[in-house]
Amino acid sequence: MTMEPMPKFTSPAAKLWATIPSQDQKQLLANVWCGKCQREVTITNFSGAVRAGDLLLVGLCSECHGDVARVIEMT
Repeated sequence: MTMEPMPKFTSPAAKLWATIPSQDQKQLLANVWCGKCQREVTITNFSGAVRAGDLLLVGLCSECHGDVARVIEMT
């Protein structure tokens, strides 16, 4: 069994991430667009930071291991 590394979040990003229900977190992580695969994939080995008030997740595609990112608008 492969262990997924713990995500690295900045303190503000961790606070925003914690406000999202766990079921929604799972859905957000499993619904990231990969430009190389040209479809929705799961983001792995990701980190989080706040950019312009929104949560930015940056990591790797679960399929091709290319770079992917997800912006979660925090309204």
